[in-house]
Amino acid sequence: MKLYYAPGTCAVAVWIALDWAGADFEVERVVLGSDEYKKINPLGAVPALDTGDGKIKTQAGAILSYVADKYPEADLGAYDNIEDEFLFNEITAFISGDYHPAFWPMFGPQKYTTSTDEKDLEKVKEASFKSIDKVASRLDQMLDGREHVYKNKRTVLDAYAYILSRWLKNTPKSWKEYPNLNKFMQTLENDENVQNIIKKSVE
Repeated sequence: MKLYYAPGTCAVAVWIALDWAGADFEVERVVLGSDEYKKINPLGAVPALDTGDGKIKTQAGAILSYVADKYPEADLGAYDNIEDEFLFNEITAFISGDYHPAFWPMFGPQKYTTSTDEKDLEKVKEASFKSIDKVASRLDQMLDGREHVYKNKRTVLDAYAYILSRWLKNTPKSWKEYPNLNKFMQTLENDENVQNIIKKSVE
C-alpha cells in the first residue's frame, strides 16, 4: 500500500492513521498539481492511496474511514451501533465539509477573486479568518470534556483534526487560544510517533 502526500497537508493525517493502525505501507512525496502526479490523481490533490486493487483512493475523510474499517483491531473507528456511527459520520462531515474548506481562501486567495491585486488577495485572506475562527470555535466546543474528537477514544478523526488545527498558526488566533482544542493538541504534540511522522513528512 502506498500513500501519496505533500508536507503539511491533510495527507499527513492519513499517514498518522495508517501508523496507528499498524498498517504495512510506504509513502511517496509528490508535487501538488504537477503533471506527473495528475497521472495518479487527476485533481492533483492529496491524499491518494494505492491499495493495489487498481483503483486509487482519494479524499481524506473517505480514506480515513477506510483505514478505520480495514483495521478494526486498531479500534480507530466508531462504536458499533447506529447512533454512534452517525455521530462519527457527522464529525467526519464537519471536519471535511466545514473545518477543512474554511482554510482554502487563506491558502489560495487567488481562487476566490478575479483580482490579481495583492491588496485584494490579502483581503480575501483576512476575510477567511472569521470563518476559520467560527469552525475552530465549534471544534473547541465539541472537545469540551473530551480527550478526543469522537467520544472518549482515539480515532482516525483525531489525526485529521490535529493536522488541520496546526494550520491555525497562520491565522491571528492560534490553536493555543482555544482551551479545549489546546488540550487536545498538546496531547498529540506529546505523541512521539506523531511528531516523528511530522518530521519525516518535511524531510
